[in-house]
Amino acid sequence: MANLEPVDPATATGKTKDLLDRVQQRSGRIPNMAGAMAHSPAALGGYVAFASAFLDGVLAPETRDLIALAVAEAAGDDYTLSAVAALAARAGRGDADIAAARRGEARDAKAEAAISFALRLVEARGHVADAEVQALRSAGLGDGEIAEIVAVVVLNLYRSYFNLVARPQIDFPVVRVGALEAAV
Repeated sequence: MANLEPVDPATATGKTKDLLDRVQQRSGRIPNMAGAMAHSPAALGGYVAFASAFLDGVLAPETRDLIALAVAEAAGDDYTLSAVAALAARAGRGDADIAAARRGEARDAKAEAAISFALRLVEARGHVADAEVQALRSAGLGDGEIAEIVAVVVLNLYRSYFNLVARPQIDFPVVRVGALEAAV
C-alpha cells in the first residue's frame, strides 16, 4: 500500500499543476512516483530539473541508463528498477544489457568502468579513493563524464529512496530486485 498517494492532476493547482503538466508533456503520462512527489512542488521540481539536466550531458545515454539500472538494483527498489528498466528498453537497450547492468556489468569496458564506479559510490557512500577516480580516466572517461556519473548515481538514489518511502503502486512492467535468474 502506498504511503503517499499520487496527487490527482485534475485537482492540482499552481506550481504543482505546472510540474505535473510538464511531466505529462515529456512522458506522455504521469507516473505514480511523480504524482507522489507532487505533494511537494520542491521535491518534484527538483527531480524534474535534475533529470532534465542530462539532456545536455556528456555521458553517453546508454551509460546513464545502465548506471540507473545498477543503482536501482543496489538500492533494492522495485519501483525505480521497473521504471528505469522500462525506460532503458524503450531507448533500445536489450534484455541482456539490462540484466548485465543489474549485475554491475556491461559489454563495453568504458561503460562497465562507469557502472563499477557508480556501485562503488553507493557502497562507499561517496568515499572513494583517488585511485578509483584515476581508474575511470584510464578507462577513457573524462572529467565531465566522471562528474555526471556522480550526478546519475545521486539522481537514482533520490528516485529509489523516495520510492522506498512513498511506496507508489508500480505502473511500469514489474521488475523485481534480485530476480536476475529470470533475466537474460
